[in-house]
Parts: sequence; C-alpha cells; structure tokens
Amino acid sequence: MAQNSGRAGEEYAAKWLKERGYRILAQNYHSRFGEIDIIAEDSQYIVFVEVKTREKGSMVSPLEAVTKGKQKKLMLTAQTFIMKSPSALQPRFDIAAVTTLHGEPLGLQYFTNAFGC
Repeated sequence: MAQNSGRAGEEYAAKWLKERGYRILAQNYHSRFGEIDIIAEDSQYIVFVEVKTREKGSMVSPLEAVTKGKQKKLMLTAQTFIMKSPSALQPRFDIAAVTTLHGEPLGLQYFTNAFGC
C-alpha cells in the first residue's frame, strides 16, 4: 500500500506542477546515486522534486524525511542528469509533500528551494 500511495503522490505532484506551467522532463530518474521523483522545468529553473507522501495524521513531517544524506544523493543524481542533458537553466531542489487518506491524495504542500542552495 505504501508504494502505491507513494506512486499516487508522485502522479498528483506531477499534475500539480503541470497545472502551474511546468514541463515534466522525467519521472523516477535513476542514477547510481539514487532516484529523483520528478524533474521539471519552467522558463527559469530546472527543478528536481522530491515527493514525500504521508497519510493524514502521520507523526513524521515530509521535510524531516529528507535528511542531509538524502539531499546529497539527490544532488549527485541531479548532477548526473545535467551531465547527460545539459541545461542553461538554474537548478533548484524542491519538496512536494502530498497528504493522503487511505492512499488517495488529499492535498499538497510545496516547498521551493527546500535545500537552501
């Protein structure tokens, strides 16, 4: 169930981004360092989005779930993507926190430039 709600959360976040004018470049991009859930772009940024899906009432916040170690893996994976697909856009790391109820997405909180870099 957790994997299914995670996948539903990623699809919900991708739809949310598209509705705001982002173009999805990749979903579930893998490198030897890890995975990036969504890679998108707008006119200014190439955005690497970590999607965290949590059931309503969960004790751990989505932001707490993205540790420094996870951030490092995401950055290394983003570098791999940029090396294979160069872009003149500024990179940015965001977190999409999707709340679900019985595995169905209810809403989303979006944290822009979540890593502060």
